[in-house]
Amino acid sequence: MKYLKLYISCILIVFFSLSAFAQQNDAVNNQPQNTKDAFFEVRGLVKEEDSREAIEDVNIQVNGGAYTSSNALGEFRVRAKVGDEIIISHEDFETIYYTVKSDERLIVNVLERTSHSDVNLYKQKQDNSFNNLIDSALVYKKKSADKSIQFVTESIKRSSSVKQNSEAFEVLADVYMFWKQYDLAVSNYRISLNSYQSNEVKLKLAKAYMMNNNYQESVLLLQKIDTKELSNYQLVELNESLGDVYFKMKNYKLSIDSYNEALVIAQKHLIAPKVTDLNSKIAQSFDANGSTAKAKKYYNNSLNLATQENKTRAVKEKVKVADFNNANRNFEDEIRLREEAILDIKDIETDSIIDIESDYTTQKQNYKIGNALFMQKNYAEAIPYLEKSIAEADAREDLVVEKDATRKLSEVYRESGDFENARKKYDEYIKSVEALFVKKEQQITQAARFNKSIADKQNRITSLESDRELSESRYQLNQEQNKNQKIIIYSLIGGLLLLLFAGFLMYKYIKQQRLANNLLALKSLRSQMNPHFIFNALNSVNSFIATNDERTANKYLSDFSKLMRTVLENSEQDFIPLEKEIELLELYTKLEHFRFQDKFDYTITVDEEIDINSYQIPPMLLQPYIENAVWHGLRYKEAKGKLDISITKKSKDEITITIADNGIGREKSKALKTENQQKQNSKGMGNIKKRVSILNEMYKDKVDVFIDELHKEQTESDTGTIVVVTLKKD
Repeated sequence: MKYLKLYISCILIVFFSLSAFAQQNDAVNNQPQNTKDAFFEVRGLVKEEDSREAIEDVNIQVNGGAYTSSNALGEFRVRAKVGDEIIISHEDFETIYYTVKSDERLIVNVLERTSHSDVNLYKQKQDNSFNNLIDSALVYKKKSADKSIQFVTESIKRSSSVKQNSEAFEVLADVYMFWKQYDLAVSNYRISLNSYQSNEVKLKLAKAYMMNNNYQESVLLLQKIDTKELSNYQLVELNESLGDVYFKMKNYKLSIDSYNEALVIAQKHLIAPKVTDLNSKIAQSFDANGSTAKAKKYYNNSLNLATQENKTRAVKEKVKVADFNNANRNFEDEIRLREEAILDIKDIETDSIIDIESDYTTQKQNYKIGNALFMQKNYAEAIPYLEKSIAEADAREDLVVEKDATRKLSEVYRESGDFENARKKYDEYIKSVEALFVKKEQQITQAARFNKSIADKQNRITSLESDRELSESRYQLNQEQNKNQKIIIYSLIGGLLLLLFAGFLMYKYIKQQRLANNLLALKSLRSQMNPHFIFNALNSVNSFIATNDERTANKYLSDFSKLMRTVLENSEQDFIPLEKEIELLELYTKLEHFRFQDKFDYTITVDEEIDINSYQIPPMLLQPYIENAVWHGLRYKEAKGKLDISITKKSKDEITITIADNGIGREKSKALKTENQQKQNSKGMGNIKKRVSILNEMYKDKVDVFIDELHKEQTESDTGTIVVVTLKKD
């Protein structure tokens, strides 16, 4: 063969701009231990130097166990981490050994024999090529979604083949996966596969489906993949992904079977990190299935394996096993593991900072140790751990842990009989709750802006792809102008059909994006409603506490917790059964009456002819109207008022929900409000109107709301308010 007696020049080409190149070198040289231990995907190409012909079936092996081979285009992908040695071998040339420095692109050129045997290593001049833009997008993937998407957008403009176009959309989907935009990741992985079929992308798409709660689609895709085309590492990933999906579906038997199949392959081919992960996941599945003894066995395996890898992996497994021991009330082993984890975390933090959102922070571990000691009724030892957790959380501005630890410390003081300190800590807990709600509202606003920004960029990329297809079709038409008239006519007809098809695709994209925007808007509005509702409810609790009515506060908190569970269960749904909404209303109205029982009485009546299970209603749609009736109408009434909630049948497929009160009316209520209260009320009612408008747009006028005075003819006495909600059956 023509490659015999040739030797290798391994050319490492880093395709990104000068600034990105400098930043990446700094990141490699100064990166913390947990980054160096992280796996990433190394992409490469093997080709003949002069003819640029791709070399197929080149063996690519990582000393950690991963293995693959180059495809017909000479390309390969392999998972590795910094410091791993990649072995590139083929029967027609000498074996190459290369140590991984970063997630760079490798190009291996086979050269003709020269007078010397030095391996020619060089870096290609920096330019704005497609590969450079893709590499830059990967560099910024975890740092800045905006910059990463911008580089992908530019790479799409410069793509010169369907393969490059497919790679660009794959990287874009990778960015969305990292930033938890799973619906957009699904769309872009599918676009990538439409351009070029790749098993690697199919595995990523299956994971994106799972993260987006499309479990059946994920299973079907994984089952359709031809296992004969997969490398050993990909076979492990496929079976592991199936196990993950089945676990999400709570089918623990199939989950364990899939994990075991992956474990056999990983052990056979010495893929050590996967062996650790799979033992841990099998344990998790057995635990969820109630097989505690088997779960403990596999957790012991995963813990032993993790401690042999690195401290970051060991910490994760120690915390997971500690949580398992906590669930099984094995507090001694839990405390021991968490104390070991704290020491490891401190070692890790000498090189890097662990994000407060992580489960592996010292403040969280100290809090959980304090909780375990509390469960053992060892109050004296629990107090220092909880105080340390509060101090660390305060220093790192971790309001969630600070809140939980303060509450637990108050409980410890109360159980130990120190009621004065218990009261002080409970007051601090109330303040931390208020601070946390403020922070959460800010985070919700920031998340809404981020999601809108991402959606706008995706729209521009979709338009760019459509424009690129349109430009290509026009170019093809121009090329055909020199042919005979018949071919020109056929070409024009073909171009017209192509334009119509492109228009149809554009229409579908716009329709899908409009649906995505509506869903995003609904999610944002729901997220604004829930904190407002929780804040008002907690004010009620605070009022009882302020009056030292602990018994009433406890009873109110018990009912409030039931209500909160119902609200949170329904918070992610656009519609819920009417029966659930009625249960929520009964519980909420009961709580309001509990506080203002001297201000009003209420009735809730449901027409017996109505099948409440056959109607769907947006969650939390009626609660704000009841809240307005109580807080802005009945609360200010001098005599005891009346609140009537009735559900009656309007027609065969329509029902009417009426909320009527004989309070002071909207005009008097408005006159009593401060300017700030008027703005808040306007914002709350505005949110409801927006929700109804979006839902009607999506589901064809399903809900109608009408608000008016109950007694318009009265001018001096209380007029009251009536809200009529008309709901159509699906």
